[in-house]
Amino acid sequence: MSEYHNPVLLDESISALIGSPKGIYADATFGGGGHTSEILRRIDPEGRVISFDRDSDAIANKPDDDRLTLIRSDFRWIQNHIIHQGYRAGIDGILADLGVSSHQFDTAERGFSFRYEAPLDMRMNQKGKLTARDIIAEYSEEQLADVFYYYGELKQSRRLAAAIVKARSSKGDIATTGQLAELAGPLLGFDREKKDLAKMFQALRIEVNGEMKVLKQMLEQATDILAPGGRLVIMTYHSLEDRIVKNHIKGTDKKDKNHTDAHAMIFGQTKTALKPINKNVITASAEELARNPRSRSAKLRIAEKS
Repeated sequence: MSEYHNPVLLDESISALIGSPKGIYADATFGGGGHTSEILRRIDPEGRVISFDRDSDAIANKPDDDRLTLIRSDFRWIQNHIIHQGYRAGIDGILADLGVSSHQFDTAERGFSFRYEAPLDMRMNQKGKLTARDIIAEYSEEQLADVFYYYGELKQSRRLAAAIVKARSSKGDIATTGQLAELAGPLLGFDREKKDLAKMFQALRIEVNGEMKVLKQMLEQATDILAPGGRLVIMTYHSLEDRIVKNHIKGTDKKDKNHTDAHAMIFGQTKTALKPINKNVITASAEELARNPRSRSAKLRIAEKS
C-alpha cells in the first residue's frame, strides 16, 4: 500500500473525521487505501466505511474487511451511492484527498508527468474517452489558452497555445509527454521551466478529468448527505481547488439554516450550514515533509454540519 501512495496528513485528517467509532464514514478518494485503512483501524465493529475511486489500479488495493464497501466511481455520484447503501439519514463524515497518487505520477504509461516519455493520456478513469492527446490535437488556440490560464495559472498561456497550434499544423500530431515538454520548455524560461511545465501538465490533467466540476458537485452533495455534527475533511494541493473548497465552506456557512430545496426535501433532509473547524489550514509537519516531500503542498480544511 505504501508503495502505491503514502497517505498525507494521516493522523490529522482521520482524527478530525471520526467523531464516533460506531459511525458511518466515506472516503471519497480511496487511492492506495491509506486513509481508508486508518479509518477502519479506529472504528468499532459496528462502524462502516464507503470508499470511492474511479481508477481500476486503486481498486486492487482493497483491504479484506467486511466493514468496507469499495465502489468504483468518481465522487460526483457520492450522494446516489450513499443513499443506495441505505444511509438516507446521513453519514458521520466525508474525507477527500484531492491529490494525484504517487502511483499515478510514477506509472510512466499513464502520462501524468513530463519526467517520463509516455503517451499523453492523464485519464484517472482508464475507461474515459478524453485524453490529453485529444486536447492538444483538437482544441482551438483559444480553448488551449483558457485551459492553461485558468487551470495552470500560466502567464504564457497564449504563447503556449499558439506554439502548439503552429506545431501540430506543420509537424503533425503531438502524441507524447516528451514532445509536448520539448515544445513548451523554451517558452517558459530557464529559471521556471520545471515549475511551469508542472503547471501545464496540471492544467491538462484537470481538463481531461473534469476535476473542478466534479469537485463542486461533490461539495454540494456533501452538505446534504452529512448528518448533523458530521465532518467534511478535505486535503487540497493547489490554489484552484483550495479556493473552491474554502469558498464552499464559507458560502454554506452563511446560508439560511431553514433553507430547503426540492432535492433535499425528496430525501427528507434540510440543507444546513457548514461550520469551519480550523480557521487556518493545517499543513504537513517538518517530520512528514522529510518523510514525504510530496506532502509539501497539502492543505487540510475541516468543516462540520450544524
